[in-house]
Amino acid sequence: MENAVLRPQAEQRYQEELEALRLWDQENRKPQNWLLSPKAVRLFILGSRTPVRCGGQTVTIRKKYLGNDALVERCIITLAGNRGLMLVGEPGTAKTMLSELLSAAISGCSTNTVQGTAGTTEDMIKYSWNYALLLANGPSRQALVPSPLYVGMEKGILTRFEELTRTPAEVQDSLISVLSDKVLNIPELGDEGLLFARPGFNVIGTANTRDKGVNEMSSALKRRFNFETVQPVRDVALEKQIILNEVGALADAAGITQPLDQEAAELLATTYHELREGVSAEGQRLEKPAAVMSTAEAISVYYQTMMTAWYYGDGRMDEGCLVENLVGAVAKESHEDMDKLASYFSTVVREKARREGGAWTRYYQARGQLK
Repeated sequence: MENAVLRPQAEQRYQEELEALRLWDQENRKPQNWLLSPKAVRLFILGSRTPVRCGGQTVTIRKKYLGNDALVERCIITLAGNRGLMLVGEPGTAKTMLSELLSAAISGCSTNTVQGTAGTTEDMIKYSWNYALLLANGPSRQALVPSPLYVGMEKGILTRFEELTRTPAEVQDSLISVLSDKVLNIPELGDEGLLFARPGFNVIGTANTRDKGVNEMSSALKRRFNFETVQPVRDVALEKQIILNEVGALADAAGITQPLDQEAAELLATTYHELREGVSAEGQRLEKPAAVMSTAEAISVYYQTMMTAWYYGDGRMDEGCLVENLVGAVAKESHEDMDKLASYFSTVVREKARREGGAWTRYYQARGQLK
């Protein structure tokens, strides 16, 4: 436990699968400097129905991205070409997870990342200087401190740029020449100041549609990316499975051995799906909350409830605690969202409790936590 980390990276969590796929992947065609072929990258992300045989043993490759399989295939092919990949969509639609999985499978490194913020500067994505060495010896490669874009070009690996539209326009535009010419100019180094990208380099960007207009990408930069829109999960059963899978992984990492509550996952998946879509399964129109009703938020609510049961309770997930945590997730944008949630309980949840009973009845009875 001394070497344990709070959140292992994808290449650490799935090390056994990646090593098995490298052995299995000997004969498949792969782009230069990729660790796995596009076929193996697809298999790593989307899983296989049967175990993979390699090196005299079999390894199960589980499905990690529960979404649009065709979108994953297009993303892989984009990264094999000359254009960058831009994943856009609502918050909490697993854009970051997909970019991490792609980087781990293609480059073996998912940590070469820029986290875009309003304070991101050009030297945070390209390079900066060790000023002690710079003053002592002048500009040199030894005095240069590489940033993720420089590292990606130098090593021929992917660079992830999270929340690209949160960064200032001038920082965004500094990517244009790099994505076009695949060369980074370092004027301070004179004639030796040109870094040409090695094969395997590319950029995966992510952006939330709710941030549109914060720092809108220029048309020139947009042309350097292939855009893929990651849609929210449309199927309740699939959303429930994602919640159970992700919470199960979090619980394992935290040493929580409590069994997963299928009914609680059903309640949350249904609630988030119906409020996000603005219509119940029975066809009743609902007011959509301003808060982000994403699958990622549902996972957080479930995990919070599970930890409460594990540390404070008897191990059984309580619907009252579930509603409490749901309130904390929904009441972020405005107080009006609480009225919309209360209306949902007084109409849709009440009807489901009358018709189905069981967990829905306990869920409805816990509506007092909404006040």
